[in-house]
Amino acid sequence: MGGKRARIELSDPASGTYAANVLIPNKKGLHARASAQFVRTAGDYKANIQVSRDGQTVGGTSIMGLMMLAAGQGDFIHIEASGESAKAAIHALVALVEDGFGEED
Repeated sequence: MGGKRARIELSDPASGTYAANVLIPNKKGLHARASAQFVRTAGDYKANIQVSRDGQTVGGTSIMGLMMLAAGQGDFIHIEASGESAKAAIHALVALVEDGFGEED
């Protein structure tokens, strides 16, 4: 999908929280299938995942919550991960989003 890659930062060293702002590149945005893929990927890790857009924050393991963010193509979402495998989780989730959830357009 191309474009600028998200910068992943250790936003809170005390709690081991990682964060990234990621551009939604795919035409359909964060729709049902994309949300399900995000939740499935988040579930592979021992981490607490939170996703935000425009001041609204939802759990990264809630398909409905993610869809309620109404993130479309060109929007940014903020992903935070904390916990045992937070670093691996955020890297996997950022890669998934930047790849457009594997969609061809």
